[in-house]
Amino acid sequence: MYPEKTNIQGRRNIFCRSLLIKTTMTFITAGLSLPVIAGAAPCPSISATDLQGIKGNFPLQFELSEFQDKGKCTLTFQENPAIAAMNKRITGNPQPLPKVENRLPAEPLVIAPYNEIGIYGGTLEGLSKGTESGTSDLLSVRHVNLFRYHDDLKTVVPNVARSWKWNNDFTELTVVLREGHKWSDGAPFTAEDIVFWYEDLILNKDIYEKTPNRWLFAGKPMQVAAVTPTMVKFTFPVPTPGIVNRFAVDYGQPFQPKHFLKQFMPKYNPKAEELAKSEGLKNAAALLKKYYGSSDWKDVATPLLSGFDRQVTPTLESYLVVEDTPTGRHLVANPYFHMVDTAGNQLPYINEINETYVKNKEVQNLKITGGEVTFKQQAIFIEDYPLFKENESTGNYQVDLAPALGENVFYAFNTTSKDEVLRKIFNDLRFRQVMSLAMNRDEMNELVYLGQGKPMQVTPAEPSTVSFVTKKNKNYMTEYNPTRSRELLADMGLKDTGKDGILERPDGKPLIVRLVYANQGAPVRLHELVRDYWGKVGIRVDLKEVSSDEYRAEANNNQLDLCTWKGDGVSGPTISQDFTVMVPPFGDYFNPGTGFGWAAWHTSGGKEGIEPPSDVKKLYTLAEKFIQVPLGSAQSNKIGKEIVDIHLANLWKIGTVGEVTNPIIHSNALANFKKFAAKTYDFYWTYPYRPSQWYLMKK
Repeated sequence: MYPEKTNIQGRRNIFCRSLLIKTTMTFITAGLSLPVIAGAAPCPSISATDLQGIKGNFPLQFELSEFQDKGKCTLTFQENPAIAAMNKRITGNPQPLPKVENRLPAEPLVIAPYNEIGIYGGTLEGLSKGTESGTSDLLSVRHVNLFRYHDDLKTVVPNVARSWKWNNDFTELTVVLREGHKWSDGAPFTAEDIVFWYEDLILNKDIYEKTPNRWLFAGKPMQVAAVTPTMVKFTFPVPTPGIVNRFAVDYGQPFQPKHFLKQFMPKYNPKAEELAKSEGLKNAAALLKKYYGSSDWKDVATPLLSGFDRQVTPTLESYLVVEDTPTGRHLVANPYFHMVDTAGNQLPYINEINETYVKNKEVQNLKITGGEVTFKQQAIFIEDYPLFKENESTGNYQVDLAPALGENVFYAFNTTSKDEVLRKIFNDLRFRQVMSLAMNRDEMNELVYLGQGKPMQVTPAEPSTVSFVTKKNKNYMTEYNPTRSRELLADMGLKDTGKDGILERPDGKPLIVRLVYANQGAPVRLHELVRDYWGKVGIRVDLKEVSSDEYRAEANNNQLDLCTWKGDGVSGPTISQDFTVMVPPFGDYFNPGTGFGWAAWHTSGGKEGIEPPSDVKKLYTLAEKFIQVPLGSAQSNKIGKEIVDIHLANLWKIGTVGEVTNPIIHSNALANFKKFAAKTYDFYWTYPYRPSQWYLMKK
């Protein structure tokens, strides 16, 4: 059916048989006995559909020695025929390439494909909104981390790391790496790259003025030590069992190429300042930021987009950026990627990724329905499912509906607004109750979610992934009761003296709330409905659509009246890795909630910002305790329930509809594709489904 694939495997088998015949004839001619060659048999090209009785320690993957031992075979390696040509397009990569066996680790990770051994070639066509907008589903296609969740979304398995081990109280995590693993430029990847990431970047005040809370534990840093080149030890000031989950789902990778980035640091390079000035920059710190950025997020502008022609930053991911423009990105396969299939072919199969920036939703949908997109899941919603379904055959794609974790859209009023009058209104709990009761969630569900969801309050833990969110929690103040909303507004003393349908603020101005949004964050129709619901009880809402970048910049600078986004970042693995969503601003830079002034007060020790109420102060203590116990334990559930109850009692975030399903689209030409168990950023989109083993069928 797929001649290219058959030929790859066939040529390998023919070669092995020819070599055996030739060797046999040589020994017979010489009158010698044929030696017994241990493990000379070719390895079985198993897949998930036919494992041939070979079962690994982890589902559908093996360490090389494990696979050869279980298969009683020796695996030989093959490379993508186009890899040398692709390597020439990677800025700064050494030429020529070593042989594939010299590019792979001594223990490559062996992957059993879902259906069959794939074929090399082709380009994955993807869409995003912009450089830092709606692009993480494509980032996840090439993503790696120390560990990975298997596609059951329950089992953590090795990836970059070979193994890990805890001490008894979850304060020491020892991680074993792969001997001979290399960065995309061929330089050795070792434990020192993990130490460098933490000590020289995360704790570097030139990069982070204040160390991100997510990388502090009970307010203190962890210690990272290279025990050997292939062994690293993380030591935590408090028990931190959830860190394994973080290293399995997180976009932030706990390793950076020391051999490359140290050239921009005076600590390692006495000429770093001169180098920065030669690039027209103020100092070495500015140059380092150009290459590393001020966050772990991987879709920041690359050096290519910044006009640099120096080597592109090396990576362990399956693809590297080779072209970066204001209209999109182009990537090629990493010639040093650490995975192979069970036939010994180095992954990934697909040669290239082409990412096109399309901000307009209508244009995006035209490209999808026209068959121009290989794969898309982020920033498409169920409201467009009928359109996608209608055009499946003409667009030669398939659209699936998957449970969407963390898709409950929230509205969070700015409790530390710079407008003191609005701040007082927003801090009155009755006002937040008003806005929740004024929403007709049943109508939202029908008009926006095609009746597929359930009216639901938002919680700082995705209900489907933990046991401590109760039915009562999910239903809290979700009934549609505009009459009660008007009564509460009257209790607050807010009146419509002008008889124009708009209540007045205490200073006499009309009560107008500006709702700034990005269409990546939620269906636009939802915002329109909310505007109308709130307008009916006397609060005028002005809508303004901006790009995701603009929205995040304004939100994080405390310039918005309210924040709105999906609830991504709250699923089980995420809340166990850090407590970002539990405390102000109840989210990260990419998805903030409210209470920026409270957050500033806490991080500055009371020197800046606005002192928070007692419930917020209590959350900081509870959140610290929560991450110190294993997720799912009785103690974890007790603490988690208390945190959820505090959040709901205060309605800092007001939820809409939960348990929704959302579309995932893939081309019919995309093979080894398995239907996703869930559509969720919190398990990092495609990462559990091993996209390096996807391939494109020939036309």
